[in-house]
Parts: sequence; C-alpha cells; structure tokens
Amino acid sequence: MYCMNKRLIAMFGVSIALFLGAHTASAASAAPLSQVKVLKVESPGCGFEDIAQGQEQTRCNHSGPNIKVYVLEVGYGRSAHVGLDGFEVNGTRTPVCAFDNGNLTECTVGKKAVGYLYVFDLSGKQEGTFTFSNTSINAPGNTLSTQLYIK
Repeated sequence: MYCMNKRLIAMFGVSIALFLGAHTASAASAAPLSQVKVLKVESPGCGFEDIAQGQEQTRCNHSGPNIKVYVLEVGYGRSAHVGLDGFEVNGTRTPVCAFDNGNLTECTVGKKAVGYLYVFDLSGKQEGTFTFSNTSINAPGNTLSTQLYIK
C-alpha cells in the first residue's frame, strides 16, 4: 500500500485521539486488533462527513462518483476484507503511531505503529453497504468488522 499525504494524517489526528482516548504506545509485541471504525466519508457533493460511533448510514447523500471512505484500524490484522454491496473495493493504508500525549499521527523513524488509516476509493460506485473486516495476526485471533450504508 502507499504512503499518504501528511496533511491528511494530521487532519484525522484529532478524530483518532478522541476515538482512542489517552492510550499510548508500548514496546510490546504486535497488538491484536482492538478497534475498527469508519471515521469519515468524502464526496464532491458533501465534502467530509464525520461518522459517529454506532452510526448506521451517512446523513448526507454522497451518491455520485469519487466517494472515499476512511477507516481506522487499531492493532494488527492479517488481510482486510473490504467491499461495497459484496464487490471488492481498492484502497491504500498508512501506518499511524501514538505519542505520549495520546494523539495518533503519521509514523516517523523510531516510532512504533499502532495501527493503520485506510482510504478506500469507491471507484464510481454510487451507494450501498460498505463493509470492512480483518482478523488479528496473533492471539486471540479475533475478527473485527464494521459496516456503513452510504447513501
């Protein structure tokens, strides 16, 4: 996957910090997945829409080309499964790191990644149920998932 614009990572730092609270990184082995969440949906007609915990569908009508979905994954998964109404969706991921103040940001040399920020391009798909799931690379081998209806 490809690196992401530093400005975009910084923009999500506050959202991620609020979502995670004041957690800090430790020097332990790779953490199992602990959270997956759709953070935002972006479209030309609606701009960025923040997605609240437990929100089942977008408030704005994003239908149209160039819809992007931003997902935060905390911990380490094997291989994410992503789709819109069952059709595979492509995207990129960028590691995110935690600092002592609890904020997440783009990783720099010497900092430990605690998860990933994924950006999925719906490639002209108009609307539907977006799904994301992944299974931890280590014990307990749990699978986490999230879904959101994008209208």
